Amino acid sequence: MPTISIIIPAFNEAESIAAVVQDVQTNFSGKDAEIIVVDDGSPDRTAELAEQAGASIIRHSRNLGYGASLKTGINNSHGDWVLFMDGDGQHRAEDALKLWAAVDRCDMVVGKRSQKVHSPFWRMPGKWILAWIANYLTRQRIPDLNSGLRLIKRSVVARYMGLCPNGFSFSTTITMILFHRGYAVSYVPFEIKKRRGKSTVSVATGFDTLLLILRIATLIDPLRVFVPLSLFIGFIGFTWGIPYALLGKGFSVGSMLAIVTAILLFAIGLISDQISQMRLDKM
Repeated sequence: MPTISIIIPAFNEAESIAAVVQDVQTNFSGKDAEIIVVDDGSPDRTAELAEQAGASIIRHSRNLGYGASLKTGINNSHGDWVLFMDGDGQHRAEDALKLWAAVDRCDMVVGKRSQKVHSPFWRMPGKWILAWIANYLTRQRIPDLNSGLRLIKRSVVARYMGLCPNGFSFSTTITMILFHRGYAVSYVPFEIKKRRGKSTVSVATGFDTLLLILRIATLIDPLRVFVPLSLFIGFIGFTWGIPYALLGKGFSVGSMLAIVTAILLFAIGLISDQISQMRLDKM
């Protein structure tokens, strides 16, 4: 049977981390599994309590971010598969077992949150916009873009880990890359629990995610962004210039500027596409 490494990133999760580790131990008893808690510079007793509960501990000297914690866990893991779980009590180990049971012929299995609203209302519009952009860029409907409960082949995530950020957008990035590169991804529904403690996600995190998706767009499929934009601006330029041309006044400065901008955007898209293919093929 393949082995599994369960990676739990934690920052100030003293209230819940021991219960999370014990839950994992109970449900994965008898399986060849290791539990790694990455303490991301917590000033509280997160690392101490996780170690007492029986997990292997890796400490960051300072807070580096959610994605950085996952990378540390992956680099120090030994399993054929890596399972990501939150340390705040939102994920149940019995749901993680459902992912483990669905790994056949898959490269990644993701827990799909069954609740339509699983975040504060002030964050949901941004999440819906990000989901729409991701679906457009990957040409597929992604059921859950940034679920933190996921099981991935270690060899696959290690290959693209360098393209993933150190922040909360790690999950978003790896999901988009694997969909775009044609890996087998499946989803298993589960109900998320209420987290313990205070969330560390802020408005800035959502804004950073939007910027990240735009960066990823130029990495995985730049033409999907630059060609429509080029056509749109070029159409405006020609529409603007036609009345002047029909009146025998030539083209206006604004029309020529729009057309030149459209040509430049198309050229940038072609160059970006070649660079992105070289980067991805090297991974």
